Amino acid sequence: MPFINSITPIFYRLVKYINASGIAALLATVGVIGFSSASLASDAPAIAAAANIKFAVDEIATRFQQQTGLELRISYGSSGNFITQIQHGAPFEMMLSADEGYIDKLHQAGFTQDEGIVYAIGRLALAAPKASPLILDPELVGLRQLIDDGKLSRFAIANPDHAPYGVSAREVLKAKGLWDALQPMLILGENAGQATQFTISGSTQGGIVPLSLVLTPEFAKRGNYVIIPDVLFQPLNQLMALMPQASETAVRFYQYMQSNEARQVLTQFGFNLPKPVVKQGD
Repeated sequence: MPFINSITPIFYRLVKYINASGIAALLATVGVIGFSSASLASDAPAIAAAANIKFAVDEIATRFQQQTGLELRISYGSSGNFITQIQHGAPFEMMLSADEGYIDKLHQAGFTQDEGIVYAIGRLALAAPKASPLILDPELVGLRQLIDDGKLSRFAIANPDHAPYGVSAREVLKAKGLWDALQPMLILGENAGQATQFTISGSTQGGIVPLSLVLTPEFAKRGNYVIIPDVLFQPLNQLMALMPQASETAVRFYQYMQSNEARQVLTQFGFNLPKPVVKQGD
């Protein structure tokens, strides 16, 4: 990581001199950012998005592009890693974070236009492959039993060091008195998406992952889940913010993320919603 951090500013200065097709190849090679959704048109704004919102934002971005004809470049990963990249010069114009703290950190350092806005409230699920011996229940009684029986060997969560959903998973496990017992068995995903992959791959008996990533037909074919009560962890208020250099397209997508249509998609993927922002004079 020290090496990557040291070369990141140089890397992003070099990116400015590479054409759009070259950017995709270079980013994939270095592994700093992967554009997993949308066009690489040179005028399409680069947007950083937390891994837990991939399916919802893919759908929202598709609708936005169909309605406006404007293209986006969306990269998914851990919020903590995006913070480091932005602070080292990554040319993102907008960030959709998995919690409040990271956007606040960027704002305090002058990397955002303002304090941002809550666009969704995340939820957690206890999930497992269909063949897992883990009995799923909201209070994690089955998980405790599997641990006590010595039948749990691997359990996945996102890395709490830089993934907010990992922090929340840790809160749940601590609330249920399971955190210490699970330490030798934990498999940490680089982000929420990777933790979900570990959970459903069969390499673990289960995991605590974003509800938004298990509400898909693909997951239903391979695994099961139960929703974890929100009272077991601090609210996952997910903030988004524009960067000072945000283009008109980025601003329009930021506004679209607050529309009723986008909010409806978010609810379909298991998110709770904040109250709509009431503008002065409304």
